Amino acid sequence: MPSAAERTRTLVQSTCSAVVLIPGLEGARPDQLMPEARSVGPDGELFLVFPTDSPAVRAATHAQDDELAAVLEITDVAPVSVPNRIRGRAWISGWLTSCPGVTEPGRMLLRLEVGEVCVDDLWGASGVEPEDFARSCADPLVDHEAELLQHLHSAHGDQVRGLWGLLGERDGCAGAEGAGAGGRAARETGAAAVPVALDRFGLRVRFTRARGGGSAADRSFDARFEFPEPVRDIAELRHAMHTLFEAAAG
Repeated sequence: MPSAAERTRTLVQSTCSAVVLIPGLEGARPDQLMPEARSVGPDGELFLVFPTDSPAVRAATHAQDDELAAVLEITDVAPVSVPNRIRGRAWISGWLTSCPGVTEPGRMLLRLEVGEVCVDDLWGASGVEPEDFARSCADPLVDHEAELLQHLHSAHGDQVRGLWGLLGERDGCAGAEGAGAGGRAARETGAAAVPVALDRFGLRVRFTRARGGGSAADRSFDARFEFPEPVRDIAELRHAMHTLFEAAAG
């Protein structure tokens, strides 16, 4: 499974929405505190691009040699429609300074020296040491995950739903008739299966039972399908998904 440091690094380098929280700027509009771009430096520091008229830029510029405490809050939302769509959040706190003259006119580069890192996502909540964050790498699928999940959902919905057959007797949808029985039962009862997360280690699917009371969120659960080996690129991912779908087809 991906480490907490890797998961946080992946969120930072993804297209997830983010906002910089600075004491004293609580009255600023959230969109004024959203960096236009973000990246990780060689020592694990974060570089954030803002318009020059952003309250974050003014605060960092006026702080000068004083330490300006700030927190980058990242919110990860699934790129497909599912119950409980927020997949996780990460908080990176530290000290914000300006880097004048680095970006194009009308933009300012701010540097966030990392002091503390926390992540709370589909894997659970965990703290991350700044040194571990600096040494980690983002998941190799981070730039393509949203598109891949949307493609799996729209073009391979039946095959994703068929993965229910690999869950054994969970929720009574698969049983002694074999691996494919659960997938057939899921299709026959109208159960939903949506691919909700994808990384180099495997695929996470959110299943929603069609029968029973309660809301869709009450009837849903996640299942994780691990690849035989971590994938390094799209070509290896295609092979891993083909193998997974073949196993579910029985």
